[in-house]
Amino acid sequence: MNKKRVVAILATAIMSVSLFAGCGQKQQNQPAGEGTKQGAKVKIGLSTDEGGLNDKSFNQSADTGIKKAIKEFGVDYKPVESAKKEDYESNLDALVNAGSNLTFGIGFQMEQAMKNVAGKYKDKNFAIIDTVVDAPNVESITFKEQEGSFLMGVIAGKMTKTNKVGFIGGKDFATINKFEVGFAAGVKAVNPEAAKGLISSDGKSPGTMVKYADSFGDTNKGYELAKSLYGAGCDVIYHAAGGVGIGMFKATKELKDSGKQVWAIGVDMDQAVTVPEYASIILSSMVKKVDVATYSAVKDVVNGKFQGGKHIEYGLKEDGVGIAPTSDKNTPKDVLDLVNKYTEAIKAGKFVVPATREEAVKFAAPSI
Repeated sequence: MNKKRVVAILATAIMSVSLFAGCGQKQQNQPAGEGTKQGAKVKIGLSTDEGGLNDKSFNQSADTGIKKAIKEFGVDYKPVESAKKEDYESNLDALVNAGSNLTFGIGFQMEQAMKNVAGKYKDKNFAIIDTVVDAPNVESITFKEQEGSFLMGVIAGKMTKTNKVGFIGGKDFATINKFEVGFAAGVKAVNPEAAKGLISSDGKSPGTMVKYADSFGDTNKGYELAKSLYGAGCDVIYHAAGGVGIGMFKATKELKDSGKQVWAIGVDMDQAVTVPEYASIILSSMVKKVDVATYSAVKDVVNGKFQGGKHIEYGLKEDGVGIAPTSDKNTPKDVLDLVNKYTEAIKAGKFVVPATREEAVKFAAPSI
């Protein structure tokens, strides 16, 4: 072997171990989809939506799952945060070029960016949360958010004293509509009067007690919308809005501290734990186990079992959504017992929770 070739090989080796700088010790590259080999590590990349890694909710849950995989499998991990939607594609592209064996796009808003980047790098593996990208190298992971949200509706419908409950969503898109609609159906099942403000008669527009922030990170907007809903008579509000929900919690606590009997319901993670300063005003949280999904995808890559072109959907039956463990702190046992009955009925297929506004209008509450 001549001297020039030796130098070239050494230079290539040095470049390969410099990838994922700051994410651990120098590691050799590994082809995507293969199991780990002696001395090699899988590299995982993740791009958030604009909510960021510390949203105490959706993105943080995704991040938590990969951090579990770091502890168990020793994978290298590089997360990047998107400040705006224009960052999505460039962030995914950068992660691939940094040597990622599996690149996650977190959130339905990244659908087009994921299509573009996955099409560009057909030999690389990707996973996207909350939407479906039909590509042979992309694993699509979605959830039946309406099922977990139904349970939050049961709690809200039983706990309200004013018979008015509200909902705050991040952006008015189909995925967030599932939270809204499932919640409305749950309220309707136990308190039809309280559901009137959540369901519009036309089955297209949101109800009068439904507000959208057009953001997943604007806490001030969450505060303003919550104050508006409480001012309209609501005494329980559920959010599906990432960091926007922190503003809702702030408004709730201020009113609670002033003597008002108002409550909030969290989302994605057990928010009485992730934002403990607001635990006293949180009835429950709809836990959406994004961490389980990201961990499982990483595990599959490590074990050489990752399958692109697959769509995985998590619901109550799959233990992909559910009720926060701390719910018994502020929600009475009889209400939680009713929640458990509805949980088992949904798992058993005794009724289907609506996922669209049109379905919510037609939904007939089952007898439990």
